[in-house]
Amino acid sequence: MCWSATADLVAGAGITCVGVACVARVHRPGDLPLAALPLLLGVHQLVEARVWQVGGGTGWATVAWAVIALPLLAVWVPLAVLCAVPRHAAARLTIPVVAGGATAAVLEYAIATRPVRADIRGHTVGYVIGLPHGCVLIAGYLLATVGALLLSGDRRLVGLGVLAGVGAVVCWALWRLEFVSTWCAFAAACSVVVFGWAADRRPRSHGTVRHTRDTV
Repeated sequence: MCWSATADLVAGAGITCVGVACVARVHRPGDLPLAALPLLLGVHQLVEARVWQVGGGTGWATVAWAVIALPLLAVWVPLAVLCAVPRHAAARLTIPVVAGGATAAVLEYAIATRPVRADIRGHTVGYVIGLPHGCVLIAGYLLATVGALLLSGDRRLVGLGVLAGVGAVVCWALWRLEFVSTWCAFAAACSVVVFGWAADRRPRSHGTVRHTRDTV
């Protein structure tokens, strides 16, 4: 979420461009879901720009925002990490993957059976869904998303998990105060980290290795 429609449009376009660059750097099919995460985050910001433009309400943009933010990310992130890590590290991701699937199922059911409304509150947008067992769902969501990154064993992904955890608390506090929404800046920072991760995953050419050995 950003503080205006214009901010969401600018942030969404920029994050989407980072996502395209991430996907272009992928050489392993298993890395594609995680590399595409910035694309998903960019589309999310662009959808919210529409929510701003129509003044909130219960339209398709509000529902699309909720679907991406809640059930889709809850299942996408742990599965994307699972696809990207080495096979020997997959077992440690069992709990985040299961938590993500269960949380996503409950969130999807809630969105399908309850009205979803967006309210413009100064420089923030408040989304009202009326989720049952909210604290349990939040715990499951964080275990699935932040937990999967922290348990990945990859240095950059662990750093992304720390950034996601700290950033979520800060952004939530500012949003709760209805001061300003900073989720777009948080999404942009996470996208840059994913770009760095994708760049590190590129295989080194044999020519580069041979040149290094000759120099040594």
